[in-house]
Amino acid sequence: MSDHETETPTAARKPVSTWNLANVLTMGRIALVPFFAWFLLADGGENTTYRIIAFVLFVVASITDRIDGQIARSRGLETEFGKLMDPIADKALMGMAFIGLSIIDVLPWWATIVVLARELAITALRFVVIRHGVMPASHGGKLKTALQALAAGLFVLPLPDWGHIGAWVVMAAAIVVTVATGIDYFFRAAKLRRESARTARARSTQS
Repeated sequence: MSDHETETPTAARKPVSTWNLANVLTMGRIALVPFFAWFLLADGGENTTYRIIAFVLFVVASITDRIDGQIARSRGLETEFGKLMDPIADKALMGMAFIGLSIIDVLPWWATIVVLARELAITALRFVVIRHGVMPASHGGKLKTALQALAAGLFVLPLPDWGHIGAWVVMAAAIVVTVATGIDYFFRAAKLRRESARTARARSTQS
């Protein structure tokens, strides 16, 4: 009997259920978004109690953003569904936070437009270069997400005027990193496209 015949098949992994703990947390984050929006926008953002509830919901949703990925990786629960829905959940939460803050006149619309335009542009860019490879999140991108979440959370809180100074410092840093990492992604996309195997094959067929 050959060695191949005596090997125990190890490649046959048990299929990972779509409705595992990591994905349930991701979907729970999406489910929290409308509740967060309601409490943030209620009474035009003037109700202190509602704003605090909105802040708590935002923090809970942000925490699930951290732990769902860790659970998926550590327990082998990564699925295509999770890879698709996780960034959608992130953008839904952060987009609603920035739009809501602008609606209640806590954050100027130009800041919201800068953040959302960057997210839409990078999302579109990922689809454009997907034939050449996947652009993973950079360290700068992770810092951007953390700063945006911290800044948005501070603005969601009904802080006194002096408290907004600290919130604006964090928001300014978030906007700078948002723009800088957006530009960096375009350079990385150009490099990926230039050095990909697909481009190399295209060049070889033309030569």
